[in-house]
Amino acid sequence: MKAIQPIAKLDFAFSFYCLQHRYSHSLARVSKAVSHTGDGHLYVLFACLAWGIDNVYGRGFVIAGLLAFLLELPLYWVLKNSFQRRRPQELSPLLPAFITPSDRYSLPSGHTAAAFVMATLMGHWYPDIAGMAFIWATLIGGARIMLGVHFLSDVIIGALLGNGCATLSLIFLGSRL
Repeated sequence: MKAIQPIAKLDFAFSFYCLQHRYSHSLARVSKAVSHTGDGHLYVLFACLAWGIDNVYGRGFVIAGLLAFLLELPLYWVLKNSFQRRRPQELSPLLPAFITPSDRYSLPSGHTAAAFVMATLMGHWYPDIAGMAFIWATLIGGARIMLGVHFLSDVIIGALLGNGCATLSLIFLGSRL
């Protein structure tokens, strides 16, 4: 546990910096909107658009997405319930939460993991929009920090989880699509 103490200190300092400045309430409003784009409804819309419009890559995008989420969701659940890391506001009354999270623990960030699944798959199948997709996924992770429900390391691990699951799905399906 001593090995992660420096990370925990950095996480707390970063969250304190993000949540205790004079613009944190204004940023929280924008962060809510950004975070909401990672709630899942846009993923379904992207899949439907890809399936319905793109006769070349749409089917592969949807199948890879289904497999990636089939990997990501149970891994996310196991990690979250294994680490049982408390959320920022639970660790300090100085760290406000601007929303009520949908589950109890913070590590990894599920919103960030899902956003990076989508960004990785979009980058693979539609490279012209890869930059925008990864900026969007990063903004979702940042929004989760600015809302006070995740630490920086939660978001980083969520991004790695999402990217890893999407990459594994592409590798597995590579010769089948």
